[in-house]
Amino acid sequence: MSESQLSKWVWYPGDYEIWLHGKVSVLRQFRGYIVPPLWRLDSAYTNVKFRRQFDLPQPEELTISVQGEFALHLDNNMTPIPYEHQKITSVLIPTGKHELTISVFSDQVIPAIYSALGLIADDGGEWEVTAHNGKWVKAGSGVFNDIDIPPQKFPFSYETIIPVSVTDVDGGILVDFGRETFGYVQFLGVVGKGVIQLYYGESREEALAEELAETYDKLAVDVESLPQDYASPVTRAFRYIKLKADEGVSWRELSHEYEYLPLQQQGSFRCSEARINQIWEVSAHTLHMNMREFIYDGMKRDRWVWSGDANLGFLINNYVFFDQAVTKRTLIALRGKEPIETHMNTIMDYTFYWFISLHDYYLYTGDIAFVQANYPKMLSLLEFCLNRRNKEGMMEGQPDDWIFVDWAEMDRRGELSFEQLLFCRSLEIVAIFANVLADHENGSRLEQLARELKERIFSVFWNQELGGFIHSRLDGELNKQLLKYPSMFALRFGYLNAEQEEQVRQNVLLEETVQKIKTPFMRFFELEALCNIGEQAHVLGEIRDYWGGMLDLGATTFWEEYDPALADDLQYDMYGDKFRKSLCHAWGAAPIYLLGKYGLGVTPEEPGYKQYRVKPNLCGLDWIEGTIPTPNGELAVFMDKSRIRVHTNRSGVGILEITSEQLPTANEGIFQSMGNKRYELMLDRPEFLYEILY
Repeated sequence: MSESQLSKWVWYPGDYEIWLHGKVSVLRQFRGYIVPPLWRLDSAYTNVKFRRQFDLPQPEELTISVQGEFALHLDNNMTPIPYEHQKITSVLIPTGKHELTISVFSDQVIPAIYSALGLIADDGGEWEVTAHNGKWVKAGSGVFNDIDIPPQKFPFSYETIIPVSVTDVDGGILVDFGRETFGYVQFLGVVGKGVIQLYYGESREEALAEELAETYDKLAVDVESLPQDYASPVTRAFRYIKLKADEGVSWRELSHEYEYLPLQQQGSFRCSEARINQIWEVSAHTLHMNMREFIYDGMKRDRWVWSGDANLGFLINNYVFFDQAVTKRTLIALRGKEPIETHMNTIMDYTFYWFISLHDYYLYTGDIAFVQANYPKMLSLLEFCLNRRNKEGMMEGQPDDWIFVDWAEMDRRGELSFEQLLFCRSLEIVAIFANVLADHENGSRLEQLARELKERIFSVFWNQELGGFIHSRLDGELNKQLLKYPSMFALRFGYLNAEQEEQVRQNVLLEETVQKIKTPFMRFFELEALCNIGEQAHVLGEIRDYWGGMLDLGATTFWEEYDPALADDLQYDMYGDKFRKSLCHAWGAAPIYLLGKYGLGVTPEEPGYKQYRVKPNLCGLDWIEGTIPTPNGELAVFMDKSRIRVHTNRSGVGILEITSEQLPTANEGIFQSMGNKRYELMLDRPEFLYEILY
């Protein structure tokens, strides 16, 4: 039986993700102290009621398991149906039309049910649920399809890892697991009475720093006779651990239980340069480490869900794992529940990234059902933004807002052109969804608001003389500082004409006097912008030097930030603390996205790859090859200096675009000249290997 045919646990839609988000958001610790997030944590409804209609030609037994206390009622009868009080129970549904309701209460875990009618699996699609809030909605479900595994603990996989080295150091031993990892530490065959102190380090220096390490644990042991096994109390991110044990405490063996989300690596990339191949593989491990219950920013420090950080993780995921379940969980958790009182993560721009992430999700998957389920929350979040506009119709930071953009120095007061561009794109995105979902009244209204705002943005902030967007306006006075952010995103959103693109190219993106980008977070978008103006070879050099520089320092996952100019002993400093920097950060996996979208050149142009474009670029390499996952199988691309091969997926129509000194030839189809040495070939045969000479 396939997974789609199995019965599933169901709950109030969104509640599992919201409950899980609250649970994991408080796992962050700093030197023994809890570090809760900076924003409101919502909870699951504790008191819900499920209902389902039956029309049976004969009586059928309904097998049920319920998470929480519950009562069963048939056909609105006030007297509950008796059932055996067991973990798995059953009731008989009589012949004919009936309605069964299940009232469930739990304030510890989410109220949830599992059912199977006779020998027929129940995927939960016919169950509705209410939180006694005046509406019934279709029940939600997720990855849980085993009656014996209710949605209490996230279903991770585990692998036992043995240290690559154990060495004596001053006052203890240093354990090295070879690369960044995450999970529990196990001590087998422990004897003695006392304490084992564990100092975790993403770097060797951090573990050896003991109390200056970000995380550490004390494990109390008390073994008088037969040896016993002990495990660390919580999961940690680390490569190294310094262990100090009280006198008389010892163990036979030390190992580590690596905890991870089982993912199939569907995307791939290889090229003629070993260093780039290594960067791609380390990027994949970095992202995988941060793809768990949700897409996190960093494993050691935060394990929080940040909307802007997740936006990058989603995009990278689309080119390697294409696991959309984690994307959906993250988007639901980020949005939370009504009422909206502050911006997402308290950051104005992070609210806008949420809308952008939803559109990216739809473009790469074509999953309109998920969009429709979240559409009401899109509208209410957008209305929250509209209600916070100033008299000029623009977004401006209020006392409870965090205006982030990037960590670089800038004036964040007043109307920032960057924020207005993200707001404009958010209006456009919700308008697109409104029209797809036949809500044309909102579609027209939001399209008009977006048009008006875009005109206002260009009127106020586009500076023809400087050749880019100026930074901001405060109390009517313009701040004419030229920063890269607004021009990069205007290019990304397709807001610039050909003349403006060239101006941004020369005066912003390639102009050395413009303030440098501070973090890899925004560097992601800068490198993407450079690719969009044809600077792929330059971007490959950046990847080789920047990410390769971390490898040269011994990185096994990519960092939150890297400054080649810093001395080695300062590389781990951040946020005013010696080892605060995350050395396993999701946005550090950016090369996967850049090499997939702008090297192999694959991108969807219509939702779900219904139409897609393949525009490969050698970036100065001798050859490149790889696969890109789509909802309908993989697209495979190979390119060297004279040949291109494209193996299409199961459905969709592609367009191969290449630049060539002569008319290319193909084993199928005819190239059309687009001018300027550009040629296009229609890829309209599914699962077909196109071979091109150029």
